[in-house]
Amino acid sequence: MLNDQKVSFSGIQPSGNLTIGNYLGALKNFAEYTESYKCFYCIVDEHAITVRQVPADLRRRSYEMMALYMACGLDPEKATLYVQSHVPAHAELAWILNCFTGFGELSRMTQFKDKSQKHADNINAGLFTYPALMAADILLYQTDIVPVGIDQKQHVELTRDIATRFNQLYPGTFTIPEPIIKKTGMKIMSLADPTKKMSKSDENPNAVVYILDDKDTVIRKFKRAVTDSETCVRMGEGKDGINNLISIYSCFTGKTAEEIEREFDGRGYGEFKLAVGEACADSLDPVREEFARILADKAYLEAMMKKGADEAAYYARKTITKVRRKLGFVQI
Repeated sequence: MLNDQKVSFSGIQPSGNLTIGNYLGALKNFAEYTESYKCFYCIVDEHAITVRQVPADLRRRSYEMMALYMACGLDPEKATLYVQSHVPAHAELAWILNCFTGFGELSRMTQFKDKSQKHADNINAGLFTYPALMAADILLYQTDIVPVGIDQKQHVELTRDIATRFNQLYPGTFTIPEPIIKKTGMKIMSLADPTKKMSKSDENPNAVVYILDDKDTVIRKFKRAVTDSETCVRMGEGKDGINNLISIYSCFTGKTAEEIEREFDGRGYGEFKLAVGEACADSLDPVREEFARILADKAYLEAMMKKGADEAAYYARKTITKVRRKLGFVQI
């Protein structure tokens, strides 16, 4: 807790185009936390390099992620927006926490298993110890809440275990964070295979709607979305495709599933898919326009990165100094 204000931390990798799943499950909701919390929104470029990156692409996407944060409503005067590698305390605390994290704990992480299968030619130590860096990201700012998707809940639970273990040895070091999982938009599924989560790394371009897709592309992808052999727009068992489209439409319009079912009673899937595509595209139009405007001003982006890094480093320094002292490191 900073100056009696509770702290929220979130981070997103600059590793590819972000999807409407990222938008509905995270970015769209980030701004509301700035009214009640001291918010740190980090571009986690150090996490990204657990998978091989093209340097020029990583650099470009870091600028794009900063622009996207702001385009989605984050005000750099109300929240701390920064790039992870600009605050060296993240890496320092990650090493320290590695020494308080069990090998067995890390080996049980679902994402390590998944990424190891996808990147079998590069199963590196960073991929394995990545949750300790995530714990450092969170604990560095004495974070109270961590808004996450359901797939990251396991990492926050491990962070809580590490913090509790450290506090037992060195009392009063870390705040124990709570994961916050939004019910709406928490898991948007693939348009091509609605039994799987929508993923920015999906090889099928029609499976994924990206935040920066133009209107025609968005509508075309929704028109091709997999449904079922029925024609009735309703939630139900075995109707994964329609359930997913109803969820997406609900997130963009604020209507309940019951209201949507009544709205499309007697109307076919084609009409419904077009309506979902239009609602999505219309909601994202202002984001795309603002993103293009901000991205065009590189000097402004760099100034905001510097401002955010200075703010983050100020708070990080307090925690890392406390940790060094408790561990017995000589301070000069």
